[in-house]
Amino acid sequence: MPFFDATDYEEQMEEMETAMEEIQRDVDALQLENQLFHRFLKRNTGGADSLDEPKKKRRGKVPSALSIDQKLEIVQSELDEVTKDRNESKVTSEKLIDTLRAVLEETDLRISELKKDAYEFKRDIVVGAENMRTGRTMAEKVVRYMEDKLRQRDAMIEKLRLKNATLKTQKQKVEAQLRQKEEMGDVLHYIDFHQLQIENKQYVQKIDERNEELLKLKSTTGTTVQALNTLKNNLTGLLQESTWLAKEINSRQGQLKKLSTDAAAVQAELQHEKRLQKRLGQEDSTDNAMPQIMDYVQQKKEMYELEEEVKNWERKVEIAEMAAKKAKRKIKMAKEGTR
Repeated sequence: MPFFDATDYEEQMEEMETAMEEIQRDVDALQLENQLFHRFLKRNTGGADSLDEPKKKRRGKVPSALSIDQKLEIVQSELDEVTKDRNESKVTSEKLIDTLRAVLEETDLRISELKKDAYEFKRDIVVGAENMRTGRTMAEKVVRYMEDKLRQRDAMIEKLRLKNATLKTQKQKVEAQLRQKEEMGDVLHYIDFHQLQIENKQYVQKIDERNEELLKLKSTTGTTVQALNTLKNNLTGLLQESTWLAKEINSRQGQLKKLSTDAAAVQAELQHEKRLQKRLGQEDSTDNAMPQIMDYVQQKKEMYELEEEVKNWERKVEIAEMAAKKAKRKIKMAKEGTR
């Protein structure tokens, strides 16, 4: 019985695996080469005759192998075709990217506009148009807000219409140049087309700059009008407050005059009572008659009451004078605010 050598067996297995890998690589290379030749044949012959008539091929005299030059020609042709397909795919992809970028920019712009509209609606309608007394939204401000928004939309439509008309004019200009070149028999070279693209971009950039300036002017005008309306509302409020203060001052001045008259009357009455007391005291000393205790107590009581009443009237006069000074200060501040 022959001796089995495991080492020789492993070496044989490794050699077989290496040979299998080389064969597999050769098969893959042949399959790739076959696919390349098949695409070349299909593109140049339509693929119908070579695939539908295998018997005719077998009967004909077909060379067993292609030469190196033929293979090189086929590979170069396929390489040119792949490069062409790649360039076409690149152009298509760039157009798609430009379209998606434009859609994304338009979406971002629309989102910004929606956020701005939501903020302005909350500021001007939800909060600004609320009646402080009833807590309800004033219909006049809502209507005014919607009219302003409609005017803004009309301005935007007009802007887009002008831009569209400008682009159409540019397109017609380019088409006229192309027709002129064709009529003259001149071929539009790449440099000419590139120059037209540069001019088109410059025109579009100028249009965008003018549109941005127009939007800034409209925004500034809207802000100015809004500030003017705010100042008008403030002025109306100050004038109403000034009218109320003038009426209040006149009323307080009338009260002050009345208080002054009452105070003067009280002072006169007090002086009269003092003179009366003095005269009664002199008469009592002349007659050497002692006054009655109850009369003295009653006179003291009346004197204290009169003095207390005088003090009350004096306090009222001071309060009225302070109110008058405060009203005068408010009128002065209101006049300075209106200036």
